[in-house]
Amino acid sequence: MVLPPAAQQMLSDLAGYGRTLVAFSGGVDSSVVLAAAVRALGAEQVIAVTAVSPAVPADEIAAAEQFCRTLGVAHRKLATDEMSVAGYRENGPTRCYFCKSTLLDTAAGLAREEHFDAIAVGTNASDLAAGFRPGIRAAAERGVRTPLADAGLDKAAVRDLARHWSLDTWDKPAAACLSSRIAYGLTITPARLGRVERAERAVRRVLAPHGVRDLRVRDLGGSVRVEVDAQLIEYARSDSGVHSALDEAGFKGVPLNVEGFRSGAMNEMLPDAERWRNA
Repeated sequence: MVLPPAAQQMLSDLAGYGRTLVAFSGGVDSSVVLAAAVRALGAEQVIAVTAVSPAVPADEIAAAEQFCRTLGVAHRKLATDEMSVAGYRENGPTRCYFCKSTLLDTAAGLAREEHFDAIAVGTNASDLAAGFRPGIRAAAERGVRTPLADAGLDKAAVRDLARHWSLDTWDKPAAACLSSRIAYGLTITPARLGRVERAERAVRRVLAPHGVRDLRVRDLGGSVRVEVDAQLIEYARSDSGVHSALDEAGFKGVPLNVEGFRSGAMNEMLPDAERWRNA
């Protein structure tokens, strides 16, 4: 496969960045940015930074570390303190703005200390078209580079490129931070995040023999919603193992609803005017 012009353009852009710090979540987008940066600049000119906080599942941090080993690139785990930011804890529609700001400000401190020239993130062209992405505004305000979006690479093109480069994240499901599972208006706390993380891990274990791919446990305050692949909805509703997993994770006695997975489902709860005002 010959690289498409957009991918070639991205590599060319990255080659001009200088020493680059990549904000690396471990998802397919940031994986492609990291792999491209290594190809364009050399592993010794690149560093990957992953946030460590109660909102980031431990399994994702471990997977990010392993991925960096395969590329031979340095990996730093940076403790972020978004819990100290009122706008984040209060969990309003722009929560992601405060989360991304905290991560990028922490990364910028490391970049200054170690003389990196640029910070890059995995925003792609599909993200720009999605509308409600407060975290994109935080990155733009800080002059962070977006090589995928700048080259016009959308989500499908990113996955194609990851597959071409034999990155094991090419078909990895989207994995937003744990705070995205908490209904807007409910205070974000380590206890709430921990409960969701335990619940998702336990429910995934129950459904693994049935080929589960996309899974979310949504804390709605007075109830909990499990979102799964469409073919597993009825099974998850009736299987006692799913109910027991949720009970043991900390949702005992909380009313349960099971629906099909859909990315960004929490945004559906916002009035349209508020969504666009805070985009």
